[in-house]
Amino acid sequence: MTDHNHTTLSCDKLLGMLSDYLEGQAREEVCKEIETHIAGCNNCRVVVDTTQKTVSLVHACNDTPINLPSDVRERLFKKLDLGDYINPGH
Repeated sequence: MTDHNHTTLSCDKLLGMLSDYLEGQAREEVCKEIETHIAGCNNCRVVVDTTQKTVSLVHACNDTPINLPSDVRERLFKKLDLGDYINPGH
């Protein structure tokens, strides 16, 4: 990431805690540490904001299943490095 000052939380560590933070599972002190970090780190703030928006969109579309053709699904999962999740039966 770019040069910026951090307290004790590195960008890599933030990414490792992001899921719990976004799901509301992180402890209060972890949330404060993340919020302090993203206040001073534009790159991580963009990652957090983008991920939050993506999660919101997925939840909003949850009622409408998207059925991708199997070849499209396979290419997408490979591109996203999710090959372990490809289920040929879907």
